[in-house]
Amino acid sequence: MSELAPLETLCNGLLTQISATERRKLARQIATALRQSQAQRIARQQDPDGSSFSPRKPQLRKKKGAIRRAMFAKMRTAKWLKIEATPDTATVVFADAVQHMADVHQHGLRDKVNPRGLTAQFPARRLLGFSHADTDMVQDAVLAHLAAR
Repeated sequence: MSELAPLETLCNGLLTQISATERRKLARQIATALRQSQAQRIARQQDPDGSSFSPRKPQLRKKKGAIRRAMFAKMRTAKWLKIEATPDTATVVFADAVQHMADVHQHGLRDKVNPRGLTAQFPARRLLGFSHADTDMVQDAVLAHLAAR
């Protein structure tokens, strides 16, 4: 993750001075804030760089009417967007049940759209990623934790 290299070099020396339990507590706080910001960004349907997701394709359905729910409405909930915190890492990942669907959309892959085997090429929609606001938030959280100590 080259986008976090400057932040890592800034905070690495400072974080080695605090205990493992304090680092785990800080990692959990950061992961929770990152999950919240990722969920809000997915709800706004924006990539980490601020550009909009490519819109849905028209649905080929037998039912009349449009699909009215937003894309990824369930995937952005805490049930499916999980956090993991250790003294050395803070991670936001999708649960195993939706990991494949998240990968298809994250990387713009081809996947089945129905049980009969009809496939479609999905456009890349970066569901998880760091924005500039996220890196600033991580840096502020680390500095605030060290200042409160």
